[in-house]
Amino acid sequence: MFRHTFLSAAVGLAGMFLTSGAQAQTDEFIIVQSTTSTQNSGLFEEILPKFTEKTGIEVRVVAVGTGQAIKNAENGDGDVLFVHAKPAEEAFVEAGQGVERFDVMYNDFIIVGPSSDPAGVAGSADVVEALEKIAESKSPFASRGDDSGTHKAEMRLWGEAGKEVASASGQWYRETGSGMGATLNTAVGMGAYVLTDRATWISFGNKGEHEVAVEGDPKLFNQYGVILVNPEKHPNVKAEAGQAFIDWVLSEEGQDAIAAYKVDGQQLFFPNATTADGA
Repeated sequence: MFRHTFLSAAVGLAGMFLTSGAQAQTDEFIIVQSTTSTQNSGLFEEILPKFTEKTGIEVRVVAVGTGQAIKNAENGDGDVLFVHAKPAEEAFVEAGQGVERFDVMYNDFIIVGPSSDPAGVAGSADVVEALEKIAESKSPFASRGDDSGTHKAEMRLWGEAGKEVASASGQWYRETGSGMGATLNTAVGMGAYVLTDRATWISFGNKGEHEVAVEGDPKLFNQYGVILVNPEKHPNVKAEAGQAFIDWVLSEEGQDAIAAYKVDGQQLFFPNATTADGA
């Protein structure tokens, strides 16, 4: 179980939203298409009430995988996109679906696995070598398999390792088609390795005998970005309110709020906002 309430991908797709305040006293709201990691970690629960208190704008979050969030935004089902797959985000803007992309914050991916460490990768800082060992030993590996930012990063890393995991699907390689929390539960239940963002892992309450096996490789860097959905493409976009949210997230106040959020004394996200002038 997570220590914080969150919306599953299924709930997000059903159109149910998390409100940034318990009872936001305003009729003005925006919809942010975002990832399960920002929600599962408890970050939004922590910082969105601060934005609402300052501006009177309620934030409703659809928490799904990055790929689905981008598709939702392409359909005009949201005002702001807040995800973590930079090439896909840049393509979204290039296609005219978004106005401009800004870096917001980062953390990192890690591979966690059973303490028995059947692939012998514990303590490694070389993620490609670790994946090679996992594949060669046919040790169980749980994948989100959902086109999320985490899944996109995993596929990139398997590619660098020269491994075609699709051929092992349903064998040692298991695709859950689920969010990070459900995939972590699957990995713990089947004694499998799994790639996860560190923030979700820290917040995850069902670790069992699993522990961090691989970390520290620069290839595991995990950047988040924010984009206003293009109102010229989608006239229903609340451009002014959406931009107000982006401006706040990129501001010193918003960045400080992100940095201040910790679980068990551990900082989950590290602000590194960029603005139009490069500051």
